[in-house]
Amino acid sequence: MKEKKEKKEKTPMDKAKKKKIVKRCILGGIVVVIALYFGVGSMIAKNTPMAVYTSPVVRDDVEQVLSTSGTVKSEESKTYFADVAVKIGEVDVTEGDNVKKGEKLYSYDAEALAEEKTLAQLKLQSSEGSYESSMIKNNKYISELGEANINLGVLEQQIADSENYVKELNKKIKDKQDALAYEGALLQISLLDWSNDPGSEEYMNLQKLIQLNTYEQQHNSEIEMWQKEVNEYQDKIAAYKEYKAEMKSQKSASESGSLDSGSRNQLIANTQIENMNAEETISSIEVVENGVTADFNGVVTSVSAVEGSTPAVGTQMVTLESTEKVKVEIAVSKYDLEKIALGQDADVTIAGNTYQGVIAKIDGMATTNASGAAVVGVDIQIENPDSSIFLGVEAKVAVHTAFAEQVLVVPIEVINSDKNGDFVYAVENGVLVRKGIVTGISSDIFCEVKEGLQEGDQIVSGSGAYLEEGMAVTAIPMG
Repeated sequence: MKEKKEKKEKTPMDKAKKKKIVKRCILGGIVVVIALYFGVGSMIAKNTPMAVYTSPVVRDDVEQVLSTSGTVKSEESKTYFADVAVKIGEVDVTEGDNVKKGEKLYSYDAEALAEEKTLAQLKLQSSEGSYESSMIKNNKYISELGEANINLGVLEQQIADSENYVKELNKKIKDKQDALAYEGALLQISLLDWSNDPGSEEYMNLQKLIQLNTYEQQHNSEIEMWQKEVNEYQDKIAAYKEYKAEMKSQKSASESGSLDSGSRNQLIANTQIENMNAEETISSIEVVENGVTADFNGVVTSVSAVEGSTPAVGTQMVTLESTEKVKVEIAVSKYDLEKIALGQDADVTIAGNTYQGVIAKIDGMATTNASGAAVVGVDIQIENPDSSIFLGVEAKVAVHTAFAEQVLVVPIEVINSDKNGDFVYAVENGVLVRKGIVTGISSDIFCEVKEGLQEGDQIVSGSGAYLEEGMAVTAIPMG
């Protein structure tokens, strides 16, 4: 609660003296009117000075108070909405009920609430399990894709190296075969040269060599060894190519099954949304498991909850307005607006009880009231609210707008006004004198005079159409 501003200690005029002055001013006014009514004609005829009552200009404290009325409103309001789509069990309040902080407003059906909580927990488990399974599969695909890429590179190199080696072996085989064939051809030529002497030893040797060459061409050990190695490598190449085909298939399947960055982000986001929704539902259920309670002391102003109904999430259920933070809304006219300022104290009367208030807000724009006049809304915060305050009722308000200490004052009823401004009549040397004045703040009785008078000046108590400047009068002091 805002600390009450300490008012400046006043030293007002003695009450008896103030009462005496006011009484004399009123009496003087009555006497002047009666005298004017019955004797003005004869006085004028006889040129006799009129008798007028006067009172001195004095110093006193003046407090300006703006009295008005407004409507009591709450500064804090909360509308409770359905947190879950579950059947309502009990509604404990009706419109107009006063409730205390922590008091139950309504509750959900316990069995339906438990079922909804179990369902939300299962959804959360399902979402987490589905995500985990998807990520395991994705990681497996990624691993297989990496394996396939590595193996394909190795296999391609192995196939290339093996094929090159087979080419080298085949070249060795061919070179060896060509060499043996060439040697055989030379032996055949030599045998022809000795064909004229078939019985000679040279001829016989050549035939043997030709036979050996023929056998060597068919059964050369190096050729056989190289050919065996060629066969072995061709088998390896075939195996490499078969494994390569498998790796290509594995790569294609892995690429198709694994998640790209966009799909992975979508999976993560969808899982998070599902988890958040389920967790929010569980949290909301846990909050209302023991019923929905008031957050502050207040008055129930609206009840939409119905026992046995199943409201949609977000449906308005109960509205509660605080009685701990209370204000009075008043409307100020353009004539009083300049008197109003933030922080000014106010006395607020509600149902016979008086409370301390302070101006907490002044609207920045005017509205039009029922009479069509422009008014500005002002909020007065009640600093000491209690349980006796009723929302929506009319409150009487007295705003302490200004205070002047020990200034020159005159009773309000002695002030006259015309096109030239405010003035009073004073008596100087038996003659009525018009004195223009500049006024300041005013109370219900007195008005501050800033210019035009001095303390002790005798002013006429009352005013009238028969008083005019220069008139000879007889002053009858009243104080």
